[in-house]
Amino acid sequence: MKTLRAATIRTVAFASAVIASQLNTLPATAGYKSNTEAKFQTWIQQLWPQAKAAGISRATFNSAFKGVRLNWKLPDLAPPGMKPRDKTKNRQAEFGSPGRYFREKNINALVQRGRKMRKKWSKTLKAIEAKYGVPQNIILAVWGRETSFGAVKIPYDTVRSLATLSFMGRRKSFFHPELIGALKILQQGHISRRKLKSSWAGAMGQTQMLPRKFLKYAVDFDGDGRKNIWTSPPDALATTARFLKAQGWNSGYSWGYEVTMPANFSCALEGPHRAQPIGNWVKSGLHRTRGRKFSNARLKTKASLLMPAGVFGPSFLVTKNFYVIKKYNESDLYALFVGHIADRISTNKTFDGKWQKVSTYTRAKVKVLQKTLRREGYNIGKKIDGLIGFRSRVAIGSYQQKHGMKRDCWPDKATLKRAAR
Repeated sequence: MKTLRAATIRTVAFASAVIASQLNTLPATAGYKSNTEAKFQTWIQQLWPQAKAAGISRATFNSAFKGVRLNWKLPDLAPPGMKPRDKTKNRQAEFGSPGRYFREKNINALVQRGRKMRKKWSKTLKAIEAKYGVPQNIILAVWGRETSFGAVKIPYDTVRSLATLSFMGRRKSFFHPELIGALKILQQGHISRRKLKSSWAGAMGQTQMLPRKFLKYAVDFDGDGRKNIWTSPPDALATTARFLKAQGWNSGYSWGYEVTMPANFSCALEGPHRAQPIGNWVKSGLHRTRGRKFSNARLKTKASLLMPAGVFGPSFLVTKNFYVIKKYNESDLYALFVGHIADRISTNKTFDGKWQKVSTYTRAKVKVLQKTLRREGYNIGKKIDGLIGFRSRVAIGSYQQKHGMKRDCWPDKATLKRAAR
């Protein structure tokens, strides 16, 4: 268990306590903090009319906020009168080499534990799959990815975290409704105030569900009268399955398939907006790895190209189910990780393609690149956010080709340097 937990902290990136311990505390004086705490208490009382309108009783409200103070150690804060800390300057693992996300030792630990959990919860998983049509292994993979099947501790007081982020977070408008949602959960009696735990950002329970999603999708699958995703695996797993089904999971096909491609095949063809029948991709030279063939029925299924490391890693044809997984977490690597773990619980085989070492980068530097790409007319998506999604990768590839550089669809040092001119 110790090895599994350590692997999860490195690979799963859930361990909020580790994240918090690595963040510098905000440089505020004792007097400033005291004054801000007083304003926070006033803000809490001003929240009561809204809570009451949402069906929260005064007793529940008072119990929820009893003794609650600001958590100054949370990331993503913008305290009143202070300059917010720019997190985009930090180097983070998710924005470096994608291969680090798929360390074999860590994956094997999750796969072996996942197989044990599948055996232990076999009857429950079969019932959940029968009801919602989401494969058991996908449900298990989400559970493993989020909290290593419940092994990782969930350390944060949900109300305190959400109240802090609602009062002085960088995204107040996002967290405020989640705080009201947490109060509704307490009002409905699904969990006690003491046991209402979450990540620093309010994602709750063994499969990490935000309060508003909990209220919409949570399931009492063990039949005890409560929707308990904190200590009841049946409730947590069924809630995950119900969410994925509601997002459009199609039980008729997989999340995706690893493929090989001809030399000089354009990495700029990536993205769901270029989805086409798999048969068309095969005609253009893409084939499943290890000599596996697509069935005639599957050749008609629409899929899109995914190259999360540009030309420096494995390539995939992904179906709509891949983008359903992304509804759980908007990261391409997250969805790929879940799909890969699900596959390996059945057949423990690695990707055929290898993750190569690539240039790492900061979000701040990538923002400069994105600004240049947008200025030159490339579509990088809605936001200049320093994150390399498929639109940015495609734009990078087109930019590289235009300027006579090697087209690899990855923000290497040469590309970043030219964009910063």
